[in-house]
Amino acid sequence: MKKNNEIKNDEIGSIGIGAMIVFIALILVAAVASAVIIQTGEKLQQNAQQTGSDTQQEISGKISVNSIFVYDDAASYLMYFETAPGSEVLDEATTDFQMTCETAGGAYQYVSGTFAAATEVDDVGGAAVASNLQPGTTYALVMNAAPGDDCSATSVGINSEITLWIHVEGGGSTYETLYITDTTRGSLVI
Repeated sequence: MKKNNEIKNDEIGSIGIGAMIVFIALILVAAVASAVIIQTGEKLQQNAQQTGSDTQQEISGKISVNSIFVYDDAASYLMYFETAPGSEVLDEATTDFQMTCETAGGAYQYVSGTFAAATEVDDVGGAAVASNLQPGTTYALVMNAAPGDDCSATSVGINSEITLWIHVEGGGSTYETLYITDTTRGSLVI
């Protein structure tokens, strides 16, 4: 009698072990991929929230210019404005304007001032605003264009441009270009 002491290779067991190794590898790859996707999603959400917060802060404090006229051809402009849609109450003492221009003689000029003298449209020439610019209210401001440097209509001349910036502390800025086509009082420049 002959005994068979040879060990047979169990091919079915080998295939099962190989499949198990591949399955474990796929689970590890899926875990790493899902971690990367979750981390990327969280980062995108944080960026979107920061952008939204920045945009809200920018819009919640901004001036919207309705129109600007020559008020005194040698000294000032009359601006009608209101707070931009979605703006909060703005402090007129921390709201400033800046004008830059080139005079007819070619000299660069810079003029700045605050909104402290702003009045409600129903009260032009009356008392200045108490301390705040309220949403939904139209205001008027006489901007002195010649307190030192001179960006007045007569100084820059006809067919000239004046750059106007309005800055709200902690809020946004407004940029406008004033086009001087006529230097007489009441001429529309924007």
